[in-house]
Amino acid sequence: MRRMIPTSFSSKFQGVISMNALRCYVSEFISTFFFVLAAVGSVMASRKLMAGDVSGPFGVLIPAIANAFALSSSVYISWNVSGGHVNPAVTFGMAVAGRISVPTALFYWTSQMIASVMACLVLKVTVVEQHVPIYKIAGEMTGFGASILEGVLAFVLVYTVFTANDPRRGLPLAVGPIFIGFVAGANVLAAGPFSGGSMNPACAFGSAMIYGSFKNQAVYWVGPLLGGATAALVYDNVVVPAEDDRGSSTGDAIDV
Repeated sequence: MRRMIPTSFSSKFQGVISMNALRCYVSEFISTFFFVLAAVGSVMASRKLMAGDVSGPFGVLIPAIANAFALSSSVYISWNVSGGHVNPAVTFGMAVAGRISVPTALFYWTSQMIASVMACLVLKVTVVEQHVPIYKIAGEMTGFGASILEGVLAFVLVYTVFTANDPRRGLPLAVGPIFIGFVAGANVLAAGPFSGGSMNPACAFGSAMIYGSFKNQAVYWVGPLLGGATAALVYDNVVVPAEDDRGSSTGDAIDV
């Protein structure tokens, strides 16, 4: 037994640092960098276009459209390499469902966090007349309420990711990322004025790091991670379990 333990640990560690794994980490870095650059940059762009007054509908509409387009593209470019997570909440859900190992998930998180910080740093350096915006909670909301809201949004997002990533559905490659982007844009429209509609701990962390304030940062971690984990468990164990045998009672509408 003493010989088996280090051997098992060594084999798992080698899998985490293999060339294929490194490609996944680089892919997550690139896709997350692009997404955060567009998502956070769109808020700065809306400020510029509206002379700093982002309280109107366009202050939410512009970031929502940017989130939808950017996330669809980011997921698509990394879909066949790393799975197109682009979000620690998605990675956490995949780890909880057993689709990736915990060490791999930690390296994914590292790539996503570094990418987010770098994207926000680029915005800070290039857009000198503005500070990098952070996600904020509306005055009429509590931290607990914002966590619940972000958790529900992340649940919907991660559930959509699991649905789009299910090979039993037989969807073309380009279709899944499009719907993932759609649900992200809809979530920003619904929650942008209340909690910011982050759904992405890495995005919230990167902007907070560059801005220099981590106020209410727990809201953008606890809610999305719990929501992502719940979505993974519900999808894999309740709605569409791996050993699903729904027979003829479902008709031809669902063909697995």
